[in-house]
Amino acid sequence: MEGIEPSAGRVGDCDANALAEPALGLFKTEGIHRRGPWRAFAAVEFATPKWAGWVNNRRLPEPGGNIPPAEAEAAYHAQLHAMPTAA
Repeated sequence: MEGIEPSAGRVGDCDANALAEPALGLFKTEGIHRRGPWRAFAAVEFATPKWAGWVNNRRLPEPGGNIPPAEAEAAYHAQLHAMPTAA
């Protein structure tokens, strides 16, 4: 990518991605710090998918209408397919 400079951080670092920053912070706060101390790295690796499942399927964010994100995404895609197309 000639002539393109990263906006912040190292190339490939998720902290440079503005969309990833809130998710990374939420994971560190709710998935790591509140559930620690961790005895081994493997324990964190095992807990990560459980946390991600909670975030996507059971968490009820108020700005999202108090429905899980996976349910909101499914409803969004369903309404897209239900919209009539122009002739």
